[in-house]
Amino acid sequence: MARHEINRFTEMEVFVTVIEMGGFSAGARQVRLTPSAISKLIARLEARLGTRLFNRSTRQFQLTPEGCTFYEAAKRILADLSEAEQRASQGERPAGRVRISTSASYFHHVLAPIVPQFMALYPAVTLDISLTDALVDLLAERTDIAIRTGPLKTSSLIARKLGETARTIVAAPSYLEQYGQPRHVADLKSHNLLGFSYVRSEPGWTLSEDHHSVVVPVAGRVQISDGEGVRRLAVAGAGLAMLADFTVRDDVAAGRLAPVLSHCNTGDTEVFYAVYIGEGGPLPTRIRVVLDFLSEHGKVR
Repeated sequence: MARHEINRFTEMEVFVTVIEMGGFSAGARQVRLTPSAISKLIARLEARLGTRLFNRSTRQFQLTPEGCTFYEAAKRILADLSEAEQRASQGERPAGRVRISTSASYFHHVLAPIVPQFMALYPAVTLDISLTDALVDLLAERTDIAIRTGPLKTSSLIARKLGETARTIVAAPSYLEQYGQPRHVADLKSHNLLGFSYVRSEPGWTLSEDHHSVVVPVAGRVQISDGEGVRRLAVAGAGLAMLADFTVRDDVAAGRLAPVLSHCNTGDTEVFYAVYIGEGGPLPTRIRVVLDFLSEHGKVR
């Protein structure tokens, strides 16, 4: 009994396909089963219903009145199920609140410019955006999506790559005029290096000189909690900063910042991900459309 109930959808689907394809052989090809398997399935269905659905002959088959009734009902049920699935997944208009945790840098330089486009595409979706460079516990903070950088620890989180960017040491021309242009890694000891006020995975700035890797501790007089704050301090002339290229590209082009020690850059990149909780079944449509939009329009370069 339980086994037959589990197969009811398949039985109806095969039954309808056989009728619409005009025979067991054609129906079998459509659903990728053998004609004998189709015949057994129909016989099982007839036995469960307690009635004959087909009048069979060597050349053709014909629906019985009971078969016609079951065919119309099965078609209606299959159509209703298909519509319900479509509405619950892609067909229903995405709606509801999506909570996003992201760094201030990613928000200002990548996310903010594309939010209006997203709002126009999905007017029923509300974005609740929290800015922090610190890692958040998605479950504890009830966050749907977090934008993160660097290597990901093994967890139940699923990640979509949003690109990668190089990093550059920069400083304002006014700062370099006053304190001089560093020519070698050792010169950084006499400069104010702008850093972060939270623990990062890297112990300092990794640079390359004379084919050797050098890690420079960042112990400047000013530390701040996010990359956008560090960028603003650098533009104001407070010191040197190592920042992602996408955050300083416009400043360099406009002359507000200038690259420093470019010949010592290792060429290492910083990878960005959109991470989300992947357990617990399919994603709600409201979250899926945000992830898809970020994958297309929220790339970091």
